[in-house]
Amino acid sequence: MTVIVLTNCPPGLRGFLTRWLLEISAGVFIGNPSSRIRDLLWDEVQQYAGQGRALLAYATNNEQGFTFRTHDHAWHPTDHEGLTLIRRPNIGTSQTSSATKPGWSAASKRRRFGKQ
Repeated sequence: MTVIVLTNCPPGLRGFLTRWLLEISAGVFIGNPSSRIRDLLWDEVQQYAGQGRALLAYATNNEQGFTFRTHDHAWHPTDHEGLTLIRRPNIGTSQTSSATKPGWSAASKRRRFGKQ
């Protein structure tokens, strides 16, 4: 089983993928092509995605039973002791923690204790 998810990609790329895969929802393609065809499709997706993002997931013989590839995603696959995990960027956590004030917000106080 192969799944390709496209976000913000040209319509021509979506039309190209419908030759080999079934589009079950907008930008979500599934099918069961051979590994050679899957790799050729992924090369085309990377070449013609433009400013869009793409994700490829397919079944394979490993501990998880599948693997995936990404194109222009902020989240990246990372190998951790034989398992492929997603690494999300740590953006803004240190900024938001220093910007927030301790205690309850005024809106929270109004909801909890009634309008004052």
